[in-house]
Amino acid sequence: MEALLAHPVIKAFMCGSLSGTCSTLLFQPLDLVKTRLQTLQSNLQPGSSRVGMVTVFLTVVKTEKILGLWKGVSPSFVRCIPGVGIYFSMYYTLKQQLVSEGAPGPLQAVLLGAGARSVAGVCMLPVTVIKTRFESGRYNYVSVTGALRSVCRTEGPRALYSGLTATLLRDAPFSGIYVMFYSQTKNALPQETSVSPYAPLVNFSCGVLAGVLASLVTQPADVVKTHIQVSPQLFKKTTDAIWYIYKEYGVRGFFRGAVPRSLRRTMMAAMAWTVYEQLMTQFGLKS
Repeated sequence: MEALLAHPVIKAFMCGSLSGTCSTLLFQPLDLVKTRLQTLQSNLQPGSSRVGMVTVFLTVVKTEKILGLWKGVSPSFVRCIPGVGIYFSMYYTLKQQLVSEGAPGPLQAVLLGAGARSVAGVCMLPVTVIKTRFESGRYNYVSVTGALRSVCRTEGPRALYSGLTATLLRDAPFSGIYVMFYSQTKNALPQETSVSPYAPLVNFSCGVLAGVLASLVTQPADVVKTHIQVSPQLFKKTTDAIWYIYKEYGVRGFFRGAVPRSLRRTMMAAMAWTVYEQLMTQFGLKS
């Protein structure tokens, strides 16, 4: 058992899981607001004021109390603790195979990030579907296991993989772009910053910059994914959801929820990578 726990890949998994736990707990409210914004069925008349992030936030607090902002945190934990662990352990494994020495190049970074995220995304998609439905407020699920049973009974196991294409189109590019910007930004800094007392702050700042750029590029795929997972009966194909969003909201509809998502994903990714790299350093491993 000790030999297993001492394996570098297992250490990478543990570091990733811990970093995912911290970031999920802190930024869950932003994910809930993002989901509500994206799935909001607008009944507003032309010319009416648009429902925004602050309005949704205040509505949730008013109707569901402050803890309502953490609705869906259970499936988020179930997804992120193993999911982020799988991501970082896959990233570590792929990096050992693809990068002989030093930091990855731009193309290598894209492949590392996209490959690791694709594996983690497929493994954790059923929990992602449940999490999205919890946050949407349209389903009266009591627990994660109860939700899983309900979906399998009423819609079949296949429904747990609804939105797979949109999820991969969102997550693989996001992670690839993120890792590329993150690694290249760090490489551009003086070498001594990586061993200075300010290294965590430097890593976090690089993560924020990379996260903003990656979030904006992949926002349309996230909107499509959310619609498919919340209303699978309406959208049998990814193209159905794309056409519906465009017809109802226009091009702007594909960027609905961009602010809370960018904030959340940027901060979550930046924190996850910062905590992961610090923990890996403590374990004596190169991240």
